[in-house]
Amino acid sequence: MQREIAIYAFPTGHLFGSARTRGHPMNRRNWKRVCPLNLVHALRLCKEFAQDRHQLSVERIADRMGVSHDTLYKWLATGRIPGILLPAFETVCGCSYASTWLAMSAGKFVIDMPKGKKISESDLVDFNTSFAEALSLLKDFYANGTGSEAAQQALQQHLAKAHWHHANVVKSATPELEFGDE
Repeated sequence: MQREIAIYAFPTGHLFGSARTRGHPMNRRNWKRVCPLNLVHALRLCKEFAQDRHQLSVERIADRMGVSHDTLYKWLATGRIPGILLPAFETVCGCSYASTWLAMSAGKFVIDMPKGKKISESDLVDFNTSFAEALSLLKDFYANGTGSEAAQQALQQHLAKAHWHHANVVKSATPELEFGDE
């Protein structure tokens, strides 16, 4: 008995949509632009990051944390993870969306510490692009009164990039940091 395998191709000839749109699953999420909306969302982002970047299932995350997968599923659904286990969860997942949300919900501004790396022209273009996006959303907000959340996120991301560059310039004078091509 032979099995028939059916593969659907779009009219454009591409398996997952057109080359222009690059539909799912060909495109990857830009994790630098993700901003958690609440604690449950932050925990789920951490889980999705671990699945996407480190190929970790919920069972493997729970095993590395030393808890049962049922317990972890419950925490992901309710957001009621014990605070003492939050650093372990983020270490296993390889990201810090939950800690970022906690700080932001307390009115704090969270910025990754610069590593003292030499930037490229594409980093400067990205910095300028983030400013242009934030400015455009801010203009739309003041003109129409809509898009408050999008404008806030864009402004926060641009300010974080600006502060990162500021701290990187300040730290460049310290002898412990080397601006190599690493």
